[in-house]
Amino acid sequence: MARVAVIGAGIIGSAAAPWPIDEGHEVTVFGPDIGGLPTSSGNAALLALPEIAPIASPGIFTTVPRWLLDPLGPLTVRWTDVPALTPWLLAFLMNANSRQEARTRLALTGLMKTALADHQELGRKAGVSGHLRQTGFVSVHDDEASTAAAVHEAEKVRSALGYEFERISPEAARQLVPQLEGPFFGAVRQPVYWMVSNPLTVLRRYQAFWRERANFVASRAQALRQTESGIVVVAGNGESAFDKVVVASGVWSRELVRGLGLRILLETERGYNTTYGFTELGWNLPMPVGFGDHGFIASPLVDGLRVGGAVELAKPQTSPNFGRAKAMRTKMRRYVPSLPEGGKEWMGRRPSTPDSVPVISRHPKDERIVFAFGHGHLGLTLSAVTARRVADLVAGRDTADLSPFDIARFQ
Repeated sequence: MARVAVIGAGIIGSAAAPWPIDEGHEVTVFGPDIGGLPTSSGNAALLALPEIAPIASPGIFTTVPRWLLDPLGPLTVRWTDVPALTPWLLAFLMNANSRQEARTRLALTGLMKTALADHQELGRKAGVSGHLRQTGFVSVHDDEASTAAAVHEAEKVRSALGYEFERISPEAARQLVPQLEGPFFGAVRQPVYWMVSNPLTVLRRYQAFWRERANFVASRAQALRQTESGIVVVAGNGESAFDKVVVASGVWSRELVRGLGLRILLETERGYNTTYGFTELGWNLPMPVGFGDHGFIASPLVDGLRVGGAVELAKPQTSPNFGRAKAMRTKMRRYVPSLPEGGKEWMGRRPSTPDSVPVISRHPKDERIVFAFGHGHLGLTLSAVTARRVADLVAGRDTADLSPFDIARFQ
């Protein structure tokens, strides 16, 4: 039995903790605010299994300048934060080439192949059931170019993963989603998308599982110190030594990594949403809908509707701009005129690498330290497969090739 520390109580840390618990280890989880709302609690609830395309791709050089002119558009940068973001942004642009795009697609494909099965297995380990459902997904598009681009991407996904799709007419899309009463040019349907019931509910159930079986330290880990007898976690309540440590605290992981003398490029790809309860809405969508030209999604939770997405690059401490959430609601009404005002606005900080590939690896020179962060907008989708891979790294088991996810690429 080993003493294992999991640093982070969000979706990655909370998914990772049940594995060493199930394998008989003594687990301690560190998190500053167990009752708070981490990034994963506000996501679209999708298991986005077909999403293997990086944000940084050759096409950004034609689309990003246009987006950046719209401060409420699909992608924006807080210009006051540019000096702090410059290393990440430069690396992002350097990754926007066809060779790196192919590498990222291959890496994410490897994770997606077992992502659903790993969610099902994690549910069994944590005693969570009834939280997964296959809904499918439809994206709507404003013109032929946008629709054709979506079809082209779906063809790449089919080639990589075997997931089927179909291009459908606006009339067929409205049969699937009657609320799409506004005009649009075309649509693409992908049946393979799954959803969780509600991401916060699922997170709380994972947390409840490990809180009954593990120690919990309600403090942010401030530093790690390597000693011969163990890895010392320095937190607000003191110091504790462990045999193995898993660093899974989102964007806050970067300070721990840098404190170990390693380099990392990790920034916040911030997203916004508005969530409606049934009492104020009176209806819900039968499946999630993506608005392909605007970079956001409307997804039906079991207890309401969530409208959110887009990307804002900013420092973690920068104040939110909830005008972005309002802009998404306004744009959605072009397609779903019955969407009311109201709802509850929210902003989350997705920890993102410039190549859209998460870090899932051991410390290059100390196998006692395992890293698991940088999942961007795929945190929920990849949480269970990451947890399984982390368990293998902690246990020293032979694993599938994790070289694309190695932190060594930043050194």
